[in-house]
Amino acid sequence: MIGLLNVGSLVIGLIAWLLPVVGLMQSKKNDYIIWGLLSSLSLSACAIALIFQLYYQYHLVNIEDWSALMDTTGAVIFAATVLLVVTVLLNILTLIVFRKRLQIARSKTIGQD
Repeated sequence: MIGLLNVGSLVIGLIAWLLPVVGLMQSKKNDYIIWGLLSSLSLSACAIALIFQLYYQYHLVNIEDWSALMDTTGAVIFAATVLLVVTVLLNILTLIVFRKRLQIARSKTIGQD
């Protein structure tokens, strides 16, 4: 059961990356509520994936598996850093795209008045 934390962390981490990509693919529809929802879900999925890793590390400490802890901590830190940085960058990119779309939509609306 505890081993599923690693699999769950990987799957949820991939979801954290896919949600902003889906938002970028939907950017032509100018649906800003969906963008906000996808961005929030993406950041939440990233946090859940990181928490799963913390729980797994905590489990290794509780069972006193020091060799596993020493062997995996470096990789966990690297993977967690990559997950967080890529998730934040994807969400910032999505924010930039939607802000430009919003500015274009507003300028068209103002030009029609």
